[in-house]
Amino acid sequence: MFTGIIEEVGTIKRVERGGRSLVLEVRAREVLDGLQPGDSISTNGVCLTVTSFNEATFRADVMPETARRSNLGDLRPGDPVNLERALTLQRRLGGHLVSGHIDGTGRIVAKERDENATWVTVAADAGILRLVVEKGSIAVDGISLTVAAVDDATFKVSIIPRTRQETTLARKETGATVNLENDLMAKYAEKLLRLDGDRPSPGLTLDYLTEHGF
Repeated sequence: MFTGIIEEVGTIKRVERGGRSLVLEVRAREVLDGLQPGDSISTNGVCLTVTSFNEATFRADVMPETARRSNLGDLRPGDPVNLERALTLQRRLGGHLVSGHIDGTGRIVAKERDENATWVTVAADAGILRLVVEKGSIAVDGISLTVAAVDDATFKVSIIPRTRQETTLARKETGATVNLENDLMAKYAEKLLRLDGDRPSPGLTLDYLTEHGF
């Protein structure tokens, strides 16, 4: 589990490609502190398990399912990546609960400066957008962000100068692919509303709430 508060931007040192899988070697500093084999590191929002490390890099396997659902398969040596170690009970939850199990990818379709902020518009599939709500949370390449607006095809976030400086999002050009993870609570709520015993739920309606004692 992660918070979506990026600790540092690392750099891809090496990509070893299999048929549909790959192994990443990532240069880093902050996330190597206290690291152990088997620890989890969010890499562009994807929870990866550390297989080995040294004083300057860590390595992690990316299985075919992860490569298919994310932008990790597009990475090349020299590319920057957002990094965050797994949450501990001693850390403040500054963002929101992020699992590192992304729901899919989106595409940056517009960027615009607004004084000290930068608006970023992301196009995504309907399956992702149905769980995106204005003023709710979403993880974009592992960054915990607040949704400023959403419609049937896109959502918008506005990033502050610190996020622009400390993450990769501002460096990405229009057309770039980003990893997206919907809010975990929203996914559980949707499933509960869609199921009513062995039959589909009609959704959150007045009749449904009355029938269930609300």
